[in-house]
Amino acid sequence: MADLNELSEKLSGIRQEIKDELLKIENSKHAFEYRKSIMDSKTGKIGSLMREMGKVPNEMKAEYGKKVNEIRTWAQEQFDELETKLKEAEMNLRYESEKIDVTMPAKMQKRGNLHPNTMVRNQLVDIFGSMGFEIYEGKEIETDYYNFTALNIPQDHPARDMQDTFYLSPEFLLRTQTSSGQVHVMEEQEPPIKIISPGKVFRSDDDATHSPMFSQMEGLVVDKGITLCDLQGLLNAFVERIFGESTKTRFRPSYFPFTEPSVEVDVSCFQCKGCGCKLCKGTGWIEVLGAGVVNKKVLDGCGIDSNVYSGIAFGIGIDRIAMLKYGINNIKLLFESDLRVLDQIDD
Repeated sequence: MADLNELSEKLSGIRQEIKDELLKIENSKHAFEYRKSIMDSKTGKIGSLMREMGKVPNEMKAEYGKKVNEIRTWAQEQFDELETKLKEAEMNLRYESEKIDVTMPAKMQKRGNLHPNTMVRNQLVDIFGSMGFEIYEGKEIETDYYNFTALNIPQDHPARDMQDTFYLSPEFLLRTQTSSGQVHVMEEQEPPIKIISPGKVFRSDDDATHSPMFSQMEGLVVDKGITLCDLQGLLNAFVERIFGESTKTRFRPSYFPFTEPSVEVDVSCFQCKGCGCKLCKGTGWIEVLGAGVVNKKVLDGCGIDSNVYSGIAFGIGIDRIAMLKYGINNIKLLFESDLRVLDQIDD
């Protein structure tokens, strides 16, 4: 630096530049970047003046340092004042953007709904509960004895192959049917018995109408003088409540190891009223469940005298009822929580 006059001119230029530039700054980021270009000890315009102290004659160093410190202090005050103003302005903008008008109408929120399986299960529980049935919660992990043997399905019986069982060990498995619950009840409780047992069951099966895990409900009535006529009357009342009063039932002979006689239960198509449509495949009837009179071997095996007591049992696929009731053509839609499907179901 040649002399103090040259320094004064340079400082005046920096001072004027700062005044002009501060008028243009509109946000904190710009202010920070400009502040660094002026005040930084290595690259800033004021900071670099201190590095030139070595070139100043000894007799001028004190005055030189005084002038540089004065403009440094002044610039620092200008930047601090600007920063305060910018922060206040930015805070006001934020408050304005986040302001809520409490007098505005609320946004409509979508109302949640129960899963189709849950709705059908609740309906079934209400229907059979009104008929005096009690609920029995069975076990999802069962022994081979309760799932098969006690239900008149010995080791070499082909019905075991039909179930495609998930075995956890030679003795334990994931139950393939809620029918195992009826054995526990009959062993623990003396007739009269009137229970339903809803829950998850598991089979190695997978297509549009079958899933490795699905929901089922077992029904059991054991008392003196129980016949197939009682079963039909019971199921007539059930289908009228679930599908409509005009719905009728039809029994077809079938085979289940734990009932004798056994029947497949059809209902008249509630969509075409029996005239024939795509849902009932033109027959006017839809298969909904399996049922029958409890096999005497099962009663005797549970310690109930089959010469005194008789019983009826039925197994309802909750998923199947839900699919029929709500027009769902693929069981996988019940597990995917697709809102396009669930939004159409609102009982």
